[in-house]
Amino acid sequence: MPDALSGYALSRLIFERSLALIYLIAFVCAANQFVPLLGEHGLLPVSRFVRQVPFEATPSLFYLAPTDRAFRIAAWLGVAISVGLVAGVLQRTALVAAIAWATLWLLYLSFVNVGQIFYGFGWESLLLETGFFAIFLGASSTAPSLFLIGIWRWVLFRDMFGAGLIKLRGDPCWRDLTCLNYYFETQPIPNALSWYFHWLPTGVHRAGVAFNHFAELVVPFAYFAPQPVAGIAGLITIAFQGSLILSGNLSWLNWMTIVLCIPTLDDRWFSWLPLSSSAIQMPPIVQRFSIYAVTLLVAVLSVRPIVNMLSARQLMNFSFNPLHLVNTYGAFGSITRARNEIVIEGTGDAMLTPSTVWREYEFKGKPGNPSRRPRQIAPYHLRLDWLMWFAAMSSPEEHRWFPPLMAKLLEGDSTTLALLRTNPFPDRPPHYLRALYYRYRFTTPDEHRRDGSWWKRELIGAYIGPVALK
Repeated sequence: MPDALSGYALSRLIFERSLALIYLIAFVCAANQFVPLLGEHGLLPVSRFVRQVPFEATPSLFYLAPTDRAFRIAAWLGVAISVGLVAGVLQRTALVAAIAWATLWLLYLSFVNVGQIFYGFGWESLLLETGFFAIFLGASSTAPSLFLIGIWRWVLFRDMFGAGLIKLRGDPCWRDLTCLNYYFETQPIPNALSWYFHWLPTGVHRAGVAFNHFAELVVPFAYFAPQPVAGIAGLITIAFQGSLILSGNLSWLNWMTIVLCIPTLDDRWFSWLPLSSSAIQMPPIVQRFSIYAVTLLVAVLSVRPIVNMLSARQLMNFSFNPLHLVNTYGAFGSITRARNEIVIEGTGDAMLTPSTVWREYEFKGKPGNPSRRPRQIAPYHLRLDWLMWFAAMSSPEEHRWFPPLMAKLLEGDSTTLALLRTNPFPDRPPHYLRALYYRYRFTTPDEHRRDGSWWKRELIGAYIGPVALK
């Protein structure tokens, strides 16, 4: 059949297992973090949100039961279904596979639509959009659909080309090829190799920015070319995303983009792998007409993202509908030149004096102790650490979750403390907290050789405090 491609059977198998793995990571994040951040006693409780925002604006199953128990059940159900899809046991029949993918999409949509600022990242929409179209994959023995492959390449195009456009229209350092002089040091959560990338020669940084423009503005048009051109474009994108994975922690954004590259590769690119696909069968008529319908839907919904990409007022990471279908994407339209960090400290002293000893809370991912080497976190997503990076760019009044965070630490709340790396007050909560503002920079190679530290920091002033519970 003209709309079925048997030459993409292995590609489709690898794609669906990889997509299920990203879903698994997303649901593990929800299982570990959603309740302390957004639960009944979280920093931004969902129960309060659903009373203020109508269901039709952000449809979610949690309008029925905004409870910690419901959040945990939904997260672990998502984990279980994702494991079944990674293992390939839920793709044996088309109906079971469709139900499994639809359940994952609905559950994760429910988390994202009530997740407020903690779920306001572009990779949430990227996963939801990609995952929605997986509902129409059919059984593992069903021939891959030409239309679905085209749809995923279109998602990849918007992901990459949108990011390229937002950079050209944004920070001038993308145009003068100097953004990488700052990026590795000032990105949200540097990883163990970011220090080394930061100290590469300036010429390498400039070449890296030039390659970024090539990968995001030129290569995407080749995704729609015949093989082997489409496959080569996909491999270039994979190499580009691999460099981002090596140099920083961007949650599962880069990994999700790599997953979207898989439909650009036919089975010849995977011939070296010890894999075999099931016997290929033509899609049943119901599945075929469902794919035709969703293809038409994508065409209609694509009008606004296309207009957005052509607009001088391009939106970055925006969903035009509450189901997160056919979105616009982009990343790092601007690059910060200096890194500011918020350091939270507490004391057990009942009275504050000049000799009061303050002890520092350490976060799992974001910089804190200058001697602690940055960690590899991605594709796992530390949501509170990311929001701390944003909070350091503005005042605490602009972040509704920050005062509740301070209150939870003053109370010694165990679920909130589980989001942190260390609790300097294991026996009883502190009497006072304060948040200090520091300027961080990577140590120079000479400084690193002398004392082994990765960061140098300089106190700027107070961010909040001292504060105590009334």
